[in-house]
Amino acid sequence: MDQFLLKEVVIQQNDFHLDENTIEREIDLPTDRLITIITGIRRCGKSTLLQQIRKKNTENNYYLNFDDERLFKFQLEDFQTLIEIFIALYGKQNTYYFDEIQNVEGWERFIRRLHDEGNKIYITGSNAKMLSRELGTHLTGRYIQIELFPFSFSEFLKFNHFEIPNDSFYKADTKALLNNYFDEYFEIGGFPDFIKTKNPEYLNSLYESILYRDILVRNKILTEYKIKNLVFFISSNISKLISYNNLKSIIDVKHPETVKKYLTYLQNSYLIFLIYKFDYSIKKQIINPQKVYFIDTGLASSTGFSFSENKGRFLGNIVFLELKRRKKDIYYFKKEKECDFLIFSNKKIKEAIQITVSLENHETYKREIDGLINAMKEYNLKNGTIITRNERKSLEIDGLTINVVPIWQWLLEK
Repeated sequence: MDQFLLKEVVIQQNDFHLDENTIEREIDLPTDRLITIITGIRRCGKSTLLQQIRKKNTENNYYLNFDDERLFKFQLEDFQTLIEIFIALYGKQNTYYFDEIQNVEGWERFIRRLHDEGNKIYITGSNAKMLSRELGTHLTGRYIQIELFPFSFSEFLKFNHFEIPNDSFYKADTKALLNNYFDEYFEIGGFPDFIKTKNPEYLNSLYESILYRDILVRNKILTEYKIKNLVFFISSNISKLISYNNLKSIIDVKHPETVKKYLTYLQNSYLIFLIYKFDYSIKKQIINPQKVYFIDTGLASSTGFSFSENKGRFLGNIVFLELKRRKKDIYYFKKEKECDFLIFSNKKIKEAIQITVSLENHETYKREIDGLINAMKEYNLKNGTIITRNERKSLEIDGLTINVVPIWQWLLEK
C-alpha cells in the first residue's frame, strides 16, 4: 500500500469523534495485558466503545479503522509500515487500537507479534468467525473476548436519561414510565443510531450493509435471493423450531448442507442465533431441530413479516438477548410439554424460564405452567420463572415455586 496515503489516513482518523451523549456500556473491560477483542454485529457500538477506551487511556494515538475504502489494498506486510508511521507521528507507545481488523488477511500473525513484544491491543470485528480458526491457531491463551450487542433495556433507559429510583419498581408512576419506555424499546430495538434518529430507512440500510458486506461478499455468495429469503423467514418466525430439511424447500436449495452453511454465515455476522434442545448427549442435541433468534426486534420487524403472534415471540427474543449478555449457556426444553429456556451451568440445569405475554387466558395459563413444571420436575428445580408483559405474582404448585415477573423488571434485575 502507498505509505503516503496510509500516513494520511492515520492522521485523519486519529481525531476523536465521540459524541458527548454516548453512554457507558454495561461491560467489564479487562485491565491485564491480554488482547481485548470486541465483536458484535455492525453498528451495535463497537467503534464508539473503542473510542471511549482510547479517551480513558493516556496512550491513545496508535489507532486505525480498517473499514475505510482507502485501505482496501492494505496487506499483512503493510503492518510494519504502519508501526513506523505511528512511531514517526506520535513517538513510542505500547497500546494499539484496531477497528474491523478482520478485513486484513493474516492479521492474527501481526497481532501475536505485537502481544509477544509486550503491547496492549484492543481489536473490534463484525464477524464471529474471527474468534474461531484464526485465534484458535495463533492467539490461544493470549486474548479475552467481549461480545457487544445492541443496547439492553437498561442501556436504553440510560440513553433516555431515565434513572430508576432506589425504592423503585412498586411505585405507580415509576411503573408507568418503565412500561412506556419498554413499549418503545420493544418497537424500535437497541441499535444506538436508530434510537437517535428513528428513521426507518436506517434499519433498511443497516440490513443491506450486513447482507452484502458481511455475508454475501465475505462468503463469495452469488445468489442473494436465497439468503434474503432465509433471513425473511427467520425474522418472521423468531423462537420457532427450524431444521435444515424444512428450510431447504423454503429457500429453494437442493441440499441440507447448503442451508447449514447459510445459517453459519448468518450466525458469523451476528444476525441470528441458534439454540439446541437440551440433552446430555451432544449427538442428540445436534440431530434435534434448533430454535432461532434474531439480533434485534427493531431490525427483525423491518426485515420480516409482522403479525399479532410476534408479540410473545419478540418478548422471548428480548429475554434471549439479555441471557446472552449475561453470558448464560442457553437451551430449550421439549418433551411432553415445552419450556422456552433452560440455563446450564456447572454440568447441570440451574434455571427454567417461560415467556408469555399474559397468563390471563385459561388455555395460555395451562400451557405455560405445564411446560415450566414439566421442565422443573425433569431437572429437579424448586423454583421457576415466567416472564410476562406486565404481571407479577408468586405461585405454589405441587410444592414448586413459580415467580411471575414483568419483563421490564426482570431485565433490570441483574
